[in-house]
Amino acid sequence: MASGYDGVFGAFPYAFRSTESRLFKLYVVASAVAISLVTLFVGAALIVLIGQTAAVQGGSLTLSRSFYIVVGLLVVLPAIAPILLVARRRRRGAGASARHETALAAAGFVFLLSIYLGVVASMPETFTLDGETVTRPPPSGAFAPVVAALYAIPAVFSWSVPLVGAALVGLAHRVFG
Repeated sequence: MASGYDGVFGAFPYAFRSTESRLFKLYVVASAVAISLVTLFVGAALIVLIGQTAAVQGGSLTLSRSFYIVVGLLVVLPAIAPILLVARRRRRGAGASARHETALAAAGFVFLLSIYLGVVASMPETFTLDGETVTRPPPSGAFAPVVAALYAIPAVFSWSVPLVGAALVGLAHRVFG
């Protein structure tokens, strides 16, 4: 096994190879896919924003362009954190434990789920799409109570859902590390 890894991108294969936890190995793969998708969506949104505002000079538009990048980082960093923590501990040989890695993987999966739940919570009651007014679908099925609770969160506070997921990643590291 290699003695280290080269930056963030090298941490993924290093953590995958060095861990003994199957759940953590699954998390490394799932988070890589999720982070790639988030990066793709944020990048595409930034390109669209720049395209729509290319003729306008700086000011608040420059701030909104930067805000897209900051939001993207705030979504990606908690997803990467478990991988970096495990890779660092394994590289240093500092008491790597399967229990710690499993807890980080579980918290990481909860964080990835919380991103989706935060998007559901941020969905407005009605919105315009391609010139048509669209109403969000009513909660139904087995998860109707969860969806109804997410709809009850004011859109302004929908960011709190992924924040709780990110806090769980930190808590898992603190408690099991």
